Amino acid sequence: MPGSKSATARALVLSALADGPGTIQGGLSARDADLMIGGLRALGIRIDDTNPDRWQIAPFRPERIYGSVDCGLAGTVMRFLPPMAALTPGSVRFSGDPAASARPMSPMLDGLRKLGVVVIGDALPFSISGPVRARDVTIDSSTSSQFVSGLLLSAPRFPEGLRLRHVGGPIPSAPHIDMTIAALAARGVPVVVGHDTWDVPPSRIAARHERIEPDLTTAAVFLAAALITTGMMTIPGWPASSTQPGLAAPDILTSFGGTKAYGAEGLTLAGQGQLRGVDVDLRQNSELTPVVAALAALANTPSRIRGVAHIRGHETNRLAALRVEINALGGVCEETTDGLIIRPRRLHPGVWHTYGDHRMVHAGALIGLVTPGIELDDITSATKTMPTFPRVWREIIW
Repeated sequence: MPGSKSATARALVLSALADGPGTIQGGLSARDADLMIGGLRALGIRIDDTNPDRWQIAPFRPERIYGSVDCGLAGTVMRFLPPMAALTPGSVRFSGDPAASARPMSPMLDGLRKLGVVVIGDALPFSISGPVRARDVTIDSSTSSQFVSGLLLSAPRFPEGLRLRHVGGPIPSAPHIDMTIAALAARGVPVVVGHDTWDVPPSRIAARHERIEPDLTTAAVFLAAALITTGMMTIPGWPASSTQPGLAAPDILTSFGGTKAYGAEGLTLAGQGQLRGVDVDLRQNSELTPVVAALAALANTPSRIRGVAHIRGHETNRLAALRVEINALGGVCEETTDGLIIRPRRLHPGVWHTYGDHRMVHAGALIGLVTPGIELDDITSATKTMPTFPRVWREIIW
């Protein structure tokens, strides 16, 4: 499996903000990581990635910067780099793919304004002019945990640190905030966590060598393939513990049926016949929604997915996309306020549209394993997090 997208993004930002040179081993080599590296270079960071398995990052030196950052569709780039750009005077423009302008950004941008940063625009494209002049900020992060993570990552370099407070509904994918706090702690940065509050003092960020875990969320599509084909799949290097939300994937997937086992070779899932429907809350694991929806469409009893209203603001409106595509193949999928209800029905051949979304590729590829005549309109969207996906997907079928 490729390196974790989430861990790679955090390692790159913290390495760039550290007090000395650092290295990253096993980082993700895919479009999202390329965009992050490109964005950091636009901010004046020197990154040597000539060795694809061992990147070298020179430390960030605040100076007046005038540049442009291409975010593509990467939420980590558009939400992690603006606070870093705010560390310096000058002006940095952020832009992205056409669909990126629909992704929520106002909580981050309003938060930076409250910190004294000059922000022009409320969604991509926008521009940032630092420096940070305040310490306290309150935001509504109910549409994305990345707003909190983005501010926390740069907070140790703010002149007075940061006191951050969240107001609003529950924060989705909250384990990603835990991942951010753990990444900061590993570099010597203390974070005092309260009830929807985070306090970070101005701190040095220690340079280090970081090895990236395999991407457990992307691994889920391969594990699910074993379940729906009554096959077997092993993911080498599956960690016993991890801050990645994808660590919960085996339990979530085998709730449909099948078995899981941990051994010296890694994690192995095996299918055991027909899938049963589930009722599952994916608020903390929302990236798994497309894969879980594909399993639900192939199960023999109804399923309900809850807690994922926020994924309407992901790379595409994933709830609407899944509803449209499953129904277009003859399935029965109903969109609720915070998820989906899927009633299985025999699917027929047809085109599965991917909406430029890597997770929609995963869902369509799973359905196509056991439904003849499925055509994905753009499998290359999977390269966002796994450039080798088309080749590897062919190779697992025998």
